[in-house]
Amino acid sequence: MSNEEILDGGDRMQIDGRDSELQRSSKVPQGFNVDYLKVYYGKLFPYGDIFKWMSYGNAGKHPACDPSYFGRREFSFSLGNDTYCRYQSFDSVTEFENSIKKNCPFKIDIGPVYRVNPAKRFAYAQSGSDGFTPVERELVFDVDISDYDDVRHCCSGADVCTNCWPLMTIAIKVIDTTLRDDFGFNHILWVFSGRRGVHCWVCDGRARRLNNDERASIAKYFHVYKRGESVFKKVSLTGSVLHPFLARSYTDVLRIHFEEKLLCNQNLLSSEDRYEKILELVSNKSITDELHDKWQGHRRSSNTEEDLNITRWEQLKHVLQSGKQKGLRRCVEEIVFLYTYPRLDMEVSKHMNHLLKSPFCVHPKTGRVCVPIDPAHCDEFDPTTVPTLSTLLEELNMRGDNSESLNELESTSLGQYITMFRSCFLEPLLKSCKEEMENAYNANLQQSRNSFSW
Repeated sequence: MSNEEILDGGDRMQIDGRDSELQRSSKVPQGFNVDYLKVYYGKLFPYGDIFKWMSYGNAGKHPACDPSYFGRREFSFSLGNDTYCRYQSFDSVTEFENSIKKNCPFKIDIGPVYRVNPAKRFAYAQSGSDGFTPVERELVFDVDISDYDDVRHCCSGADVCTNCWPLMTIAIKVIDTTLRDDFGFNHILWVFSGRRGVHCWVCDGRARRLNNDERASIAKYFHVYKRGESVFKKVSLTGSVLHPFLARSYTDVLRIHFEEKLLCNQNLLSSEDRYEKILELVSNKSITDELHDKWQGHRRSSNTEEDLNITRWEQLKHVLQSGKQKGLRRCVEEIVFLYTYPRLDMEVSKHMNHLLKSPFCVHPKTGRVCVPIDPAHCDEFDPTTVPTLSTLLEELNMRGDNSESLNELESTSLGQYITMFRSCFLEPLLKSCKEEMENAYNANLQQSRNSFSW
């Protein structure tokens, strides 16, 4: 099917009932192109939901609302001709929608809320004013699976499959639990990046108002894995006992996923080149030599390959945790942390003015939509089944005349993700924003009354 057959007038899908049989039997060609993107932006992109989210309750009629709030938010567009347009701003959802439909950006990034409209930054710069500074920004985290290439063997780079995706599931569980239990945040959005990782948006008012030093402190709280080729021991757990946050992460998430999924999925101990990498983490040469000789002499037996990984891991744990060699018990924990603990891009979280890709964008390399992930059910998320541009267009074509009661979004596989975004994240967030706004307004009103009570 050609683009001309898919599109009507450049931005409308052919869903004429007269051609319904042809549409049901036709497949939209796979891939990513600007024509597909025009249809997506014209029919499916949730402008209203993004606007409500980014307004944080300020789009209403309450006297405490700030009508300039959304207009001070920075958006950036990456266009198809390699043009990068920063400091885009919009005063209304209509203006926001019209600009995206007109420009058809390959990527939309979201930045901070500034003190003034970012589109007018030059005027403030020429006047010598320091008004162009960020005042709010969600606390964000970025985890890429390519940063785990030294501990996964199924894929590399931007490639991902169901065998290595549990590494992202681990990151979601550890970070989400810690943000809620240790920092008291409630409104947290997790989003699939569209290709190789996950993004986290912490949207509580308290989180949005953190300064750079406070953001860096929270990022440092999570810091365990040390990057750099010159760093030999990338995980070093110090102290006689683990920090309670690390102990909880190890017991509730890391150890379970390592032993039940990654150990066998990645065949971490099935071959000499792989188990040698793990033995290098043990600081006692006599033990490593003993295990190496034992494993090398029994490459395969009646055991299956999966059994071999489990058997060798139990042998390693027994030797290290037997207590015969002082100081080696921690090695087991360090191995598990090295292979499973979240590897954060720390700079993303430290700075208020960092840009991050908007949810519901489409990744141009994969054609997959950046859909939200429910952290309560992240074990069920499969990146290989996320809707793509071509599948969404095919679903629109398949509607025919039998789905008139459904809107276009509800008739596609994207509908379930937007429903989840609204019910699990947006609605509770806006309710909280309304309560916070109301409380602040009443407190200011009472303060004003008290000032005149003399």
